[in-house]
Amino acid sequence: MMLSTTTPREEKAIVLDYLEHGYPFDQGTMKTAIVQALGLSHLTVLELIPKRGIFLQPLQEVYIGEGKRDEIHHIKGRIPLDRLTGTGRNTLINVIEDIVDKNQVRFIEFFNLAQPLSMRMHQLELLPGMGKKHMWEVLEARKAKPFENFDDLKSRVKLLPDPKQAVVKRILLELEGKEKWNLFVK
Repeated sequence: MMLSTTTPREEKAIVLDYLEHGYPFDQGTMKTAIVQALGLSHLTVLELIPKRGIFLQPLQEVYIGEGKRDEIHHIKGRIPLDRLTGTGRNTLINVIEDIVDKNQVRFIEFFNLAQPLSMRMHQLELLPGMGKKHMWEVLEARKAKPFENFDDLKSRVKLLPDPKQAVVKRILLELEGKEKWNLFVK
């Protein structure tokens, strides 16, 4: 059996910002429009080049997969968070909260399946605000039955910091590249 060495590709992205005339401080006369976007499945921050004559709005979903694209000409590549515009950065937080909210099953699965990383560290402890005490309470509560959603998790584990916000904060930390292990960003 051969393992695939290709990196996973995004199929859809959410527009964070649209710069009709490119970046304002870039040199040159031939400026091209730029779209800053967040991939929906792997949560990667991307720079896209739209097709000529296409105008996009923040929060608009665009197809960026291998098939025929209506709005996007090509994917320029990944970009670091510090390259995002002010609008892009502000929109990013709202988009991540929305993705986590709409895909609770995907993120609650993390709480149901998280495993130890080493003898002293557990994946659950990588979430902001989650210490050993909360980790043990989550592990005990999930033995009875898997968590169904964030509300179920909060009701069964007393004094747990908001799990949705913990996931959102962790995704932002991973996007900044400050984390050794990525739990949600691929």
